Amino acid sequence: MICKRCRKNFGADEARCPHCGEPKPDSTGLFQTSTVLISAGGADLVYRSVEEVPARLRTQLLKSTNGANSATILIADQRGRREIAKAMRKLPGPAQRRLIHSILGSETSQTAMRWLTPVRKWTILAVLAAATLTLIALVFHR
Repeated sequence: MICKRCRKNFGADEARCPHCGEPKPDSTGLFQTSTVLISAGGADLVYRSVEEVPARLRTQLLKSTNGANSATILIADQRGRREIAKAMRKLPGPAQRRLIHSILGSETSQTAMRWLTPVRKWTILAVLAAATLTLIALVFHR
């Protein structure tokens, strides 16, 4: 197979070009990966899954991640967020709303932040200040 980006040959069984990393045009779908990083005993250990972690460390890992101070960190692009939201719609009411808001909530706040430019902020502030001064002047005039 010939890569459309770098024009070099690579095997048809490979998902990406080994030379430039361009994905094969016919390979689509989700790519999921996980990495478990454990810093213990002065060493940083990296595993591909929780099952690869040695039993002693796995017990400590499970104990610390199932506590009150544990959390899930999810990193996804926009398409991944839409896929997660689609899966969340199958959850019961309150849990569904909380999760969808936590995943998609930042998109709406980003849209609002893009609309509220510095010029618009100053314009709104100036209009509010003028309205306040006008009300004060009317109160003292009567």
